[in-house]
Amino acid sequence: MTKKESGLIDELKNKFKGKLRVQSERRIWVSIESNKLIETCKWIKDQGFVHLSAISVTDWLEKGYYELTYHLWSYDDKILVTIKTRINRDKPVIESVSSIWMESAQIHERELHELFGVKFKGNQDLFPLFLEDWKGPVPFKKDFNWRKYVTNEFYNKENEREKIYYD
Repeated sequence: MTKKESGLIDELKNKFKGKLRVQSERRIWVSIESNKLIETCKWIKDQGFVHLSAISVTDWLEKGYYELTYHLWSYDDKILVTIKTRINRDKPVIESVSSIWMESAQIHERELHELFGVKFKGNQDLFPLFLEDWKGPVPFKKDFNWRKYVTNEFYNKENEREKIYYD
């Protein structure tokens, strides 16, 4: 482990009370409370992690939460920090990191808003990105039944060829 990695780990533990794991050399995972996200992200960017490469959502249906994952890269130190936090999947609201990583964050948040229904407070552009004419429910939630939705929206029970989709 490099001196930089060791210092980051100590600071993240002490300052943000995060749960940390060294995934592999130059790869650190930290889990934090969602109310610490902005403070942690501002601090980590000040440490040289200027590139937000991705934000993703994992839907933990059985546990009732979404896990948001932020992948942050330092070009100088060649270290990847992954920040994970959880939010309620029934009321998925979290502060936007677009004020920290600008357009890089904005486009990821826009996608996750559209596909999972996450509301990113502070992001003014959460307009549809892929599903411009979509009128259905949030499509990437694990409990969304695609088959039922397509059957109800696009098939006719009275049509002889389409009857099989209702059996």
